[in-house]
Amino acid sequence: MVNIYKFRKFFITLLFSVLMANISLSQTTEDHMNWWHEARFGMFIHWGVYSIPAHGEWIMYQENIPFQEYKKLADQFNPQNYNPAEWVSLAKEAGMKYMVITTRHHDGYCLFDSKVSDFTSVKTGAGRDLIAEFVQACRDADMPIGFYYSLVDWHFPGVLPHGTREEDEVYSDMVEQAHAQVRELLTNYGKIDILWYDMLQPTDPKLWRSTELNEMARQLQPDIIINDRAGVEADFGTPENRVTAQDRPWEACYSMNRSWGYARYDRNYKSVHELLRLLGSCASQGGNFLLNVAPDADGRIDIESVERLRSIGRWMKTNGNAIYGAGPSPVVAPNLGMETRVGDIVYLLLQRWPGSTVPIAWCGSKVTSAILLANGQQARIEQKGNRVWLHDLPAYPVDPYLNVIELHFDGPPSPSSPAYK
Repeated sequence: MVNIYKFRKFFITLLFSVLMANISLSQTTEDHMNWWHEARFGMFIHWGVYSIPAHGEWIMYQENIPFQEYKKLADQFNPQNYNPAEWVSLAKEAGMKYMVITTRHHDGYCLFDSKVSDFTSVKTGAGRDLIAEFVQACRDADMPIGFYYSLVDWHFPGVLPHGTREEDEVYSDMVEQAHAQVRELLTNYGKIDILWYDMLQPTDPKLWRSTELNEMARQLQPDIIINDRAGVEADFGTPENRVTAQDRPWEACYSMNRSWGYARYDRNYKSVHELLRLLGSCASQGGNFLLNVAPDADGRIDIESVERLRSIGRWMKTNGNAIYGAGPSPVVAPNLGMETRVGDIVYLLLQRWPGSTVPIAWCGSKVTSAILLANGQQARIEQKGNRVWLHDLPAYPVDPYLNVIELHFDGPPSPSSPAYK
């Protein structure tokens, strides 16, 4: 019988090899994406006037709040504890290598200065350009900057409820606004590294003139990386709240709890172990992990998120080599956890610690050394054909989350020929 798991690993590894081969065909493409492939881990930030009622970012739609009522929140939104330098510092402490912020969500409220909208942080309660402050904080810390931009804007007539569509003229003003605001975002803040679209609603790239929109973005920012949510060819895919490998660059985005925007009583936080498992799962399949935080209306990130990010950061200081620049490994230990490959080094990310001996099967290369990164301990290696045993390791796991073993080989790592049969 075919081992489905092994076949899946083989297929992912093959896709990743093809992807990297395609990338290498173009030096321009390689230069364009290399830093992002190396980064593997970024911070997503959902923040806006919806943080005041603290019911999540879809409150205007889900509670059917008329715009004339909803827009009054903007006069109250004046975050006194907004310090984006602290956000950047936290991201760095967590081991994150880039940040993506919601410049404008579906409700239409802009955290930036827009000439084509009055529903902005500059023209309402805050009285300042909150994105400009974020950009400066990122730039001061040499942190790559991503701009999330929702194409849809719920305050335009005829847009809600979703799923309705009248004549295209209903949407023409909204489309014009989207083009104008993307131009503003990519003109007024210096170099921007990522453009992260969302909510192509209706899902018609021709209506949105998405190809034209991306061409403008690349003209204004030649090195920018663009996601796939404008419905046309893009630099990377964006599975949401799931890890789904693709045959192109991809990034899984996840919320820390069950809400993207600040929700005061959403206590359903993922554990540190689960967040690290997701990070490892993305890296092991050649993808990035974009993890969301949701500041409150005053600009503070909740302590539950802060504590988790700091725990992840401590783990990354010891084990980050298994994540940054990583891709699928041809040598696997599927009964124990996940595996990544960086160059000719393989990392075993063990979710289930087997005790003082770690077994590996279907290994086609000679293992020359094995190091438990949590304490630097060298394992004694026994190898018979394609079976490997790593002896003299601790009987109990050293790291409380994922223990990582770094494997070196006599040459490039490879599976034995029966590995996927």
